[in-house]
Parts: sequence; C-alpha cells; structure tokens
Amino acid sequence: MESPDSDLIKLLQRALEEDAAANDITTKRLALDGIGRATVTARSACVVSGQRAAIGVYHLLDESVEYTVLGRDGTAVGPGQTVAEVEGPIGAILSGERTALNLLQRLSGVATLTSRFVALMEGTGIGILDTRKTTPGLRDLEKEAVIHGGGLNHRRDLSELVLVKENHIAAAGSLGAVIDRLGEEIARAEIEVSSIEELKVLERTPPWRIMLDNFTPEMTAGALRELERWEDRPEIEISGGITLESIRLYAIDGIDFISIGSLTSSAPSVDMSMKIESVT
Repeated sequence: MESPDSDLIKLLQRALEEDAAANDITTKRLALDGIGRATVTARSACVVSGQRAAIGVYHLLDESVEYTVLGRDGTAVGPGQTVAEVEGPIGAILSGERTALNLLQRLSGVATLTSRFVALMEGTGIGILDTRKTTPGLRDLEKEAVIHGGGLNHRRDLSELVLVKENHIAAAGSLGAVIDRLGEEIARAEIEVSSIEELKVLERTPPWRIMLDNFTPEMTAGALRELERWEDRPEIEISGGITLESIRLYAIDGIDFISIGSLTSSAPSVDMSMKIESVT
C-alpha cells in the first residue's frame, strides 16, 4: 500500500483520533479477529475522489490491510459499482470504515458537483475554478477533488496571489488608492470589480485578471464591450452566485473563467457503503 504524504498523515491521524478508531470498543468487545474482505460500493452515479485518503486511513491503522482501488479518482461510476476492495485484519477494516467512507463520500461529492458544472460549459473554452470556501483542514483534498471533477484550482491560500476584493478596496479607501499602493505589482494581481464604473478605473493600469463580481449576464456583456476598447486586455473571471441553472447564461465569448464557491462549500456527499463479504 502506498504511503501517504506527511500533510495527509497529519490530517488522517486527527480524523482517526476524532473517531477513536484505536479504541473501537465494539470490535474489541466482540473479540473480532481473522482476515476479512470488504467492498466499497457507490449507491448513486458519481465521480470518484478520495481514494488517496482512504488508502491512507488503512495505512495508518494497519499496514497489512490491502486497499485495492477499482474506481480511480476522476472516474465516473454508476450506482452499485464497486470502487474498492479492502482485505486484511477484520478489526482494522471495521475501525477505519467510517473515516474512510466519510472522506470518500465528501470528496466524491465535490468531484461530482464540479463535473456537472464542467459538463454544462463543455465547448465554451471557459474554465471552472474553485475558491477558498473549503472545509477547514480539507482544503488540499477538496481542491484535488475539483481537479478530479474536471475543474481548475484558483489560489490555494492567501500567500499565493494578490487578489484585491471589495473589502480590501473599502479598507484602502478607494480603487484608485489600491492602484497606487500596488504600483507595478498590479500587472501580477487580480482585482475584483462590482460595476462597470470600477472596471473603467482599471483601463490605464490593467491587472493580470479582473473578477466581475455578481454581474448579471447583461452586465457581463456590457463589461466585455467596454474591454474591447482596451489596448491590454486582462483575463476575465466571473464570480458570485453562479448555479447549475444559471451558468449557461454566462457562456459568453470573452470570459476566461467562472469561479464557483459552491463546488466545495455546498457539494452534497455521495452515498457509498462498505460491506463485509467474508471473514476467514
């Protein structure tokens, strides 16, 4: 079984401690031993993610457990399809069941929702981005799940990119003050605007990327017409309340990316189960 990396080990150790997997009193009280074999099955159609984490759970509990991936991360599977087989000491299989399933279900949910957004924008050339609206502690795994669903990662954390948002502008006093403070660094920054008027302020010193925040499709079209006049056109990102029902309204030439916080903040977990098939 492949060993998980150090950051993942720390996360999984906390998850196992939270569930007191090392003190599974039911398994101990029943004195369950022997070698078991179990299957992990998807109960609904989904895109799989989280296999790396599930492998890590059993690696930490008992390195003799064999976790065999049958549905790789990023693979679309149907209801009733087996995505993994687990074989080893039955106590370890049972003690790690919930932690492994929680991670698989959560991360597959993120990948599945992402894949639905990506499918709706197929052929447009517009990339689907995640945001920092992630579950504390699970950011790297959830962003990995977005990739498994066909999406793209925005910045991982606050240190990765200068991204000026509405509250930064308010704190600085004005968009003009932000421009002055950034200086030449504006060419490597992303700036959020909430109106056409704010967009026009950036024409003389355009940033690397402009985020059109909470723009309607009509406002977006107007912003893109404004940008046609610019000598240096930045990348354009749309954000703010985009749903599965509304995203096709933003399939407009000139948009490069759409960022969607709900990929990670609101994705429903996928239903999966683990069933013991035999104990010898």
